[in-house]
Amino acid sequence: MDKMRPVRFEIAEDLWLELLHPARSGELFQLIDENREYLRRWLPWIDQTQTIEDTKPFLETSWSGYLRGEGFSLGICHSDELAGIIGFHAFDRAHRVTSLGYWLSEAHTGQGLMTRSVERCLDFAFEGQDMNRVYLRCATENTPSRRIAKHLGFQHEGRQREAEWLYDHFVDLEVYAMLKREWQELRLNRST
Repeated sequence: MDKMRPVRFEIAEDLWLELLHPARSGELFQLIDENREYLRRWLPWIDQTQTIEDTKPFLETSWSGYLRGEGFSLGICHSDELAGIIGFHAFDRAHRVTSLGYWLSEAHTGQGLMTRSVERCLDFAFEGQDMNRVYLRCATENTPSRRIAKHLGFQHEGRQREAEWLYDHFVDLEVYAMLKREWQELRLNRST
């Protein structure tokens, strides 16, 4: 990764991913605050995000993670508007494994933005970071996230029972994974 150039992954003319500088904490907080009830259904950190200052450490960690070649998050930008976040939790270089997490504002759902963002991140992980495996976990009842994984060809590997505390109860998490060779084959089949 060239640490001197801004990180921006083009997807389409009106859709791209970009590393958010901590100076954009206010913009991120506003998006979270406007979607608080919608996001709270599946994200366990919403109640701890009450001020702009609460979003700053997240962006600082993401920025420094990128500079160190570790996990980082990207803003999903649609038509010059921040629509959500997608990110790599970490890069396990020894085993060539990473995992993805993501969320979108309610107004930006149902447009294929997240599916295309996950595709772009898979390309980056497999080609740019030489990962062999990318996995994601989502709550069993989080149908939109599960739909994305299935649509893109992730393999369902199982359920982790009561794996995440969500405010006042545990939820089961479904595990989906994509291998580099599977992604390359899917890409080849789509281009022919």
